[in-house]
Amino acid sequence: MAYVVTENCIKCKYMDCVEVCPVDCFYVGENMLVIHPDECIDCGVCEPECPAEAIVPDSDGKASAWIEKNREFATLWPNMTRKGTPPADADEWKDRDGKAELFSPEPHKD
Repeated sequence: MAYVVTENCIKCKYMDCVEVCPVDCFYVGENMLVIHPDECIDCGVCEPECPAEAIVPDSDGKASAWIEKNREFATLWPNMTRKGTPPADADEWKDRDGKAELFSPEPHKD
């Protein structure tokens, strides 16, 4: 089992989860993070750290639409090992529904 980042992360990208991950299995895109399922050790420390409640176990029904996106984009995006600065408007996006159509396949740009 692994954890999965869902659409709640889109346009929030708080990155508190990255700081606590013992195996550095987070990868960063333009507007969200993903977890590499083969690197995740299922420790669960990231889940309660996410202010947007975007991280769920892969067995959770909310994860099903995001499992393959996490797998695919973890191989395309750069690895994230330290918390960065979230978007200035992250709090405005935190509790919004229906963000899936805003997903960007682009990697994070420095």
